[in-house]
Amino acid sequence: MAAMIQSTTMFSSSPKTLQLNFHCSPFLASNQKLFSRGFVQFNSKSWRHSMFVNAKPVLKDGALSIGGKGALTNVPDNVVVTPFTNSSAFVGATSADESARHVFKLGVIRDVRFLSLFRFKLWWMIPRVGNSGRDIPVETQMLLLEVGKGQDSDETSYVVFLPIIDGEFRSSLQGNSSNELEFCVESGDPSIVTSQSLRAVFVNSGNHPFDLIKESMKILEKYKGTFTHRESKQMPGMLDCFGWCTWDAFYQDVNPQGIREGLKSLSEGGTPAKFIIIDDGWQDVSNEFQKEGEPFVEGSQFGGRLLSINENNKFRRASNDAQSDAPSDLKSFVSEIKNTYGLKYVFVWHALMGYWGGLVPDVPGTKKYNPELRYPVQSPGNLANMRDLAMDCMEKYGVGAIDADKAHQFLDDLHKYLVSQGVDGVKVDVQNILETISTGSGGRVSLTKQFQQALEKSISSNFQDNSIICCMGLSTDSIYHSKVSAITRASDDYYPKNPSTQTLHIAAVSYNSIFLGEVVVPDWDMFYSLHEAAEFHAAARAVGGCGVYVSDKPGHHDFEVLKRLVLPDGSVLRARYPGRPSRDCLFNDPVMDGESLLKIWNLNKCTGVIGIFNCQGAGSWPCMSNPIQKNVSDELSGLVSPADIEYFDEVSGTQWTGDCAVFSFNSGSLSRVPKDESLSITLKVLKCEVLTVSPIKVYNKNIEFAAIGLLNMYNSGGAVEKVDLLLSDSSNCGIRIKGRGPGRFGAYSSTKPKSCSVNSKSSEEIKYRSEDNLFTVTIPSTISNWDITLHY
Repeated sequence: MAAMIQSTTMFSSSPKTLQLNFHCSPFLASNQKLFSRGFVQFNSKSWRHSMFVNAKPVLKDGALSIGGKGALTNVPDNVVVTPFTNSSAFVGATSADESARHVFKLGVIRDVRFLSLFRFKLWWMIPRVGNSGRDIPVETQMLLLEVGKGQDSDETSYVVFLPIIDGEFRSSLQGNSSNELEFCVESGDPSIVTSQSLRAVFVNSGNHPFDLIKESMKILEKYKGTFTHRESKQMPGMLDCFGWCTWDAFYQDVNPQGIREGLKSLSEGGTPAKFIIIDDGWQDVSNEFQKEGEPFVEGSQFGGRLLSINENNKFRRASNDAQSDAPSDLKSFVSEIKNTYGLKYVFVWHALMGYWGGLVPDVPGTKKYNPELRYPVQSPGNLANMRDLAMDCMEKYGVGAIDADKAHQFLDDLHKYLVSQGVDGVKVDVQNILETISTGSGGRVSLTKQFQQALEKSISSNFQDNSIICCMGLSTDSIYHSKVSAITRASDDYYPKNPSTQTLHIAAVSYNSIFLGEVVVPDWDMFYSLHEAAEFHAAARAVGGCGVYVSDKPGHHDFEVLKRLVLPDGSVLRARYPGRPSRDCLFNDPVMDGESLLKIWNLNKCTGVIGIFNCQGAGSWPCMSNPIQKNVSDELSGLVSPADIEYFDEVSGTQWTGDCAVFSFNSGSLSRVPKDESLSITLKVLKCEVLTVSPIKVYNKNIEFAAIGLLNMYNSGGAVEKVDLLLSDSSNCGIRIKGRGPGRFGAYSSTKPKSCSVNSKSSEEIKYRSEDNLFTVTIPSTISNWDITLHY
């Protein structure tokens, strides 16, 4: 069959072959005006409006052009391109044979910088950069190309390839040794076969990489109707509270007394936890592979199965055991810790199938859910990357899989019970197990859809506030079925005992957030506040726009670090968006190239923020056939600019001078930096810096002012809610700043204010540093919300 471009295509109606129900959307890419730039040192940067390239995809003479730029060459004859919007298309292919799994060649990629986000384990993604098709890993779930200048523009153009769900088949990308880009489609069930997948990959182009990803995901949201964009989801309230997770504090030995001690020590130190995750270890579990009195076998914990939806005897005292230290039941314990420690949200952990090994078959507490012992089978794509202990053990021990038709009944029963015990939400783990047990159950796509719908229906009907954290669910099977869930773990676990994973964790989450952050708020996982990499992790959470929670052992805290993240009332200064790498970092390797710093940008209500991290020389990415760690000096230097912060026009407004006040958390210094210039930053390995970037605006024609925020917090500007001109005449000017949290408030002010009041009370605790125009006032610890008025 000749290579073709088509407008519409329908698949065979055979019940065991791929079917599509096309509902073409009138949705077109947005032309909203947003700032973009190319990173060039000092004064040659420019901030221009972004646009989507109005040039439809063209397949001609074996070459695929997207947005007027060549994306693929040597495109095979069986490849089919279906234009969609003016800049996008669906790409697929046909075969002479029917199969449950196909690998199709798409064409050659050579000499172009790319960013791949791929599953290196069944559960998790990491980034990979390169410049040829051979460098693209198996199980790539997003591929972003930098394709050079567009035909009608001097700006850099980008092309994104998004492998999606096509009927009952899930697709992924990969490269081969001939520099060819391939896509793989698979159903996960040998009985579900097809000879074609015509809309397996969505391709789009544009001049602004973050707009491109966002608008592509919004196009797919409307076209597919199977998932919802993050902006349309309800955000759980716990995101804005400081939390504590029991996992790394106790692992499976979690117990009520340990929880009490941990909450008490955090509260007494001035950083009270307002939400808690009671992780693995609270459930009623049986494990035939862990015999009492016998030596522990590594991995045998993943053979445990759930006996009932109730808590175990650590959290429920037997009626005939008056001497036990256990609470009478989970309900009384939850009530106790809420009342004693002021917790707002109590979450508990469970696996999607109840526990790691699912449910115990044929016992009274689980029998009605028809659990069946199944032995997971991974796809060739997963096996081509990194093995995982949990998955290996579940393959060995089997999983007591819940009948898909009983999934909602099980989850609803479990969640109703938890609500009756005072529990406010759940962390649901081990979600990608579904793709490995889908044979005979309609395939991986159908099974994931069934369970995801059952899960989200139960969450919506039982818990307030959309209170769920999804985990171990980074396959696109799950991502493209996320209609309600608003938080998903964005990386492999935090491993406090493994020094080589600390930098990888920060880099992986920030890059994964480019894609994942369009569907959910990426969860950065827990960390230790008392650890050699504690500040590195803390600063990343401050700029990550995520929930903030630690897993400290009771009494093992660094309150100096915690108080830079957490206000005395237990709230945090969460930035507005998922924290992502700056544009000039997109195609660099901040972990292994020996020269690149990682910059993560975000916005608050009135300011921008950028975190800079030296991730070099402390670890190596997995799944590299020949990893080469370049020699790294003790320190690395790089340039940082206000222009690194995307969408800065959202905070700059019409009064902006074009200059920014840039506050360094590390040095406490304040610099005035034009929008198109840079500062040089030098950092040692595993060290970081956080810069608050505030637009300097003109008030009353002669006062130049920029609120910084609480100088004692990593994300200083997160404390500022609003800045207004209060009054103005020829001789008087007042500026009013509203915000929250005690500490030292700072601002850039071109002249020293005549007076300052905090919540209508005159303040004597003011200072003005004329050498850098830094104005500061101390906000008492008794004040949670403040209204500062400066008179000039």
